[in-house]
Amino acid sequence: MFERLSRSWGLVKASGSVLMQDKQLLVFPLISSIATILVGACFILPMLGLGALDGLSDGAVDTGVYVVAFLFYTSQYFVIFFFNAALVGAAMKRMDGGTATVGDGLSIAMSKIGAIFGYALIAATVGMILRAIQERVGFIGKIIVGLLGVGWTMATFLVVPVLVARDVGPVDAVKESATLLKKTWGENVIGQAGLGAAFGLMTFGVILCGIALVIGAAFTKSIALIILAVIISIVAVIALALIHAALSGIYAAALYRYAIGGQQTSGFDPQILEHAFAQKK
Repeated sequence: MFERLSRSWGLVKASGSVLMQDKQLLVFPLISSIATILVGACFILPMLGLGALDGLSDGAVDTGVYVVAFLFYTSQYFVIFFFNAALVGAAMKRMDGGTATVGDGLSIAMSKIGAIFGYALIAATVGMILRAIQERVGFIGKIIVGLLGVGWTMATFLVVPVLVARDVGPVDAVKESATLLKKTWGENVIGQAGLGAAFGLMTFGVILCGIALVIGAAFTKSIALIILAVIISIVAVIALALIHAALSGIYAAALYRYAIGGQQTSGFDPQILEHAFAQKK
């Protein structure tokens, strides 16, 4: 357990060293977050205004709602995958020893926009199918569908790096990502679990500190200090979320490069990556 936690922290530090070399990489998850909020507002607000969601409480859902939901899923996935591709592309350029600007990352993503949109369609379709099944099965069925969702997420973890690095379509990228997972990771997905656990603990710690800060400000009976404490806490949580997203993209890029040829990547200890790829015995 302690060895695994140590490796997880090592991955965080290694990914962080790449991020420290190019802090502009944080811009991509920031823009992605803003864009997803705007896309969500563009879909949800008109539907609320038209009363399209009124039937959800009694289970009477019009077919049009499913169509809009599919378009919503597709739009959200496209935004997320597009800026993730920009992040991964810029990170790969940095790992090659070059410099990468925000414009470079966006240019890389734009050059793959067709494949990214195709992958968004696939992801939206899978998401809609899993959700439709989950709504029609019992408790055990929901658990099984949830596991299928986790399996899909793991199998497609390297799709974006594949799309960025190679001139392939979304279907081939999904197949290659699944093949690389089977070939190199097996069941030992230390990267995702390590980063997730590390940032989960840090976020929990920040939330606790934020609560303590707000309580302390409340004792002063100063509205200004209370508002300031709340703002500081929210900004800290958002900052951690952005860093986590950036590090996940960097790690995915490094993982893909190692998977296709075991090549060393700037800022990463090869032994740490070897542990991440270790097959379970």
